[in-house]
Amino acid sequence: MKLLRLIAYSLIIFTMGCSSLIAAKGEKFGQDFSGAIMESDDPIYIQQALPAYLLLLDSLVKSPEPPIMLLKASADLHSAYAGAFVVEPIRSKGFHQKALNYALRALCLEHKDLCEVKSLSIEQLSPILNKTTIDDVSILYTVATTWAGWIQANSDDWTAIGDLARVKMILDRILQLDDTYQQGSVHLYLGVLATILSPTLGGQPEVGKQHFDKAWDLSKQQNLMVKVYYAKNYARILFDRELHDRLLNEVLSADPHAGNLTLMNVLAQQQAKNLLQSADDYF
Repeated sequence: MKLLRLIAYSLIIFTMGCSSLIAAKGEKFGQDFSGAIMESDDPIYIQQALPAYLLLLDSLVKSPEPPIMLLKASADLHSAYAGAFVVEPIRSKGFHQKALNYALRALCLEHKDLCEVKSLSIEQLSPILNKTTIDDVSILYTVATTWAGWIQANSDDWTAIGDLARVKMILDRILQLDDTYQQGSVHLYLGVLATILSPTLGGQPEVGKQHFDKAWDLSKQQNLMVKVYYAKNYARILFDRELHDRLLNEVLSADPHAGNLTLMNVLAQQQAKNLLQSADDYF
């Protein structure tokens, strides 16, 4: 859902250490490179290219207090790579753990009172989050999304699942501060969280539906992954085969080329195809 954003930051920091000439052009190069990745319609090509940059990031964050920007980039990229391309459960857990570690280090450097966010009680966390401002949205989003990815990778561990309440609190705070951030992706995450469980187990499908609709509107009807999760997490929970198939067929018939959503949209179409193929077994 936030695939490959902030790659530019790692490249900028890397190139700035090479020479003054490259440093002067580093920011533009990083932006152009990031755009080229996110606008690619060839996931295999991107999958093969990214590991070198993950290793680069690992080496650059070894210092005791690396730049917050670099830690955030490392967290985002490791989480996105794992979510999009890593299938093996053990490897997935490893990538997501590394991403979460980087995100929490960045949060601690920026907000000392949130260094122990994983162990804070809900009562302790709430007033601290209420003090955050719109300037904190970026770091809060990185923490919430990498944490959500980590929980998904460790869904066989009830201790990990117990962290969902804290993740939702952070996402709710982002919603209050700026729900348009990252083209409304916070609504997509909240929609997924509201529909993880069936209604009988406490799920809130109608709340999830509202978030999916909002995420679709804020992406200007271009983020196809919204409809994939809409079908997977809402239509399937309610056993609405007609809605399920309609949403997924709309994804498959759409043009995936939409600027920095292109790569995500191509991946969404792959998921839509798989979900349609398995529909007879589910419904």
